[in-house]
Amino acid sequence: MSPNDPQFLYMILVLPSLFGLTLIGEGINKILHEENGGFLNLIFGILFIGVVVFAYFFFSTMMGKT
Repeated sequence: MSPNDPQFLYMILVLPSLFGLTLIGEGINKILHEENGGFLNLIFGILFIGVVVFAYFFFSTMMGKT
């Protein structure tokens, strides 16, 4: 599978990013409604999206060499 394939993009970038955006949205919702754990969800969502971006660049450079 090459990094230019749509399956690679969908599997490595789109689906996990949607999960991270869900965490961020849930955190913002909890912060606005003054519930506990809002900042925790927000931080985990941002970290998760950061890991997804790192994994995408890591796998695209590693698969591009072969």
